[in-house]
Amino acid sequence: MYGPASAAEHALHSTYVRFSLLALSSIFFLVDPFAAIPSFIAITSGVDSRRRRRMAFKAALTCFIVLTSFALAGQYIFSMFGIKLPAFEIAGGLILLLIGIDMLEAKRSPTQESSDETEEGAAKEDAGIVPLGIPMLAGPGAISSVMVLVGQATTIGQWIAVLASIAITALISYGVLNGADRVRRLLGETGIRILVRIMGLLLVALAMQLFVNGLTDLGLIAKQGD
Repeated sequence: MYGPASAAEHALHSTYVRFSLLALSSIFFLVDPFAAIPSFIAITSGVDSRRRRRMAFKAALTCFIVLTSFALAGQYIFSMFGIKLPAFEIAGGLILLLIGIDMLEAKRSPTQESSDETEEGAAKEDAGIVPLGIPMLAGPGAISSVMVLVGQATTIGQWIAVLASIAITALISYGVLNGADRVRRLLGETGIRILVRIMGLLLVALAMQLFVNGLTDLGLIAKQGD
């Protein structure tokens, strides 16, 4: 049994852990570096390993900078345009739902990249920043998710959790892209598709939760107990 103080600390810790897991999973699933492997290989075709490593680093760094910038500026953007968090939760949920449905079909959503951007990237001398970093990694879905998470963060610890989730996702993205050939050989095309579909299923669930949160915050549905 917990005493009053211990019970409060336990509840606070539990809330922080849930929020941290939500932040990491939603950001990682939306950045989805595994689904970017075919495009990365196409763009870096014929490129030596040193330059490919540099492009993977630039892509991951761009992803980190873009998402961190929106995390830090999220509240200012909300206030500047008069956007309330519930409205952004519903809009973000819609974007996540569209991306998740495409992922369930094991394909990249047009909101993350298009065939034209892949072809344009392949023709560039260095496509690490555009289109690899943005929009392939740091696309509209990931940006929306980060801004919603920042809007939901009520403590310094939760803010740190969002920033740490961005950093971890960027590091994993660099590792995945840098070892794209090895990852593709290890998982195979079928393995990558299965992984993308699993991420898509979880992303659809996250999208529906955002819808519920937005409607609850607007008072349209009753708040459910934890």
